[in-house]
Amino acid sequence: MSDPQYYSYPSPLEGYENLPPLPTERHPDSKSFVNPPAGGLSSAYEKFTGPLDNGERGGFDVHVYYYQSNDSHVRYARELWERIRREFPELRIYTFWDKPVGPHPVAMFEVNIFTPAQFGAFVAWLAIWRGPLSVLIHPNTTETDVNLGRRELRNHTQRAIWMGERFPLDTAIFKRIETATEVPRAD
Repeated sequence: MSDPQYYSYPSPLEGYENLPPLPTERHPDSKSFVNPPAGGLSSAYEKFTGPLDNGERGGFDVHVYYYQSNDSHVRYARELWERIRREFPELRIYTFWDKPVGPHPVAMFEVNIFTPAQFGAFVAWLAIWRGPLSVLIHPNTTETDVNLGRRELRNHTQRAIWMGERFPLDTAIFKRIETATEVPRAD
């Protein structure tokens, strides 16, 4: 999913050019480096970096997958869904689907994350409490110069984060969205 016709990658050092070289001094652990002071925390602690959505949709979707024909998976997923609703009421928690929907190959439920603090707390919590279930975490981005279908394909594949077993998504839905929303180019 790194086809250059779909994706470009600006340098991660954009905005950090012409700075003095980094120190080579190491911490007492002898493995890690001493970093120069930055003059404060990164703004990424307070607000998702662009092009992540800081609005109504939220920066990330979390899809918790379970095998709908496995009684122990269904039970654990229902209990996890309830626990999340009780412990993280500030997150948006969606329907408990008992069958595959959209590009998702098995049953699942979805949670939206709106802030970096929520992401850090919830994803760390989920690393412990997801149990036997797999989780897809994908960003929601707002690039206006990228077709919606291509943007969603990239968010669900190339930019995705997985916990547990990785499931193959039915990405044909994104091609259909791309075709339906294609805007003619003015050459």
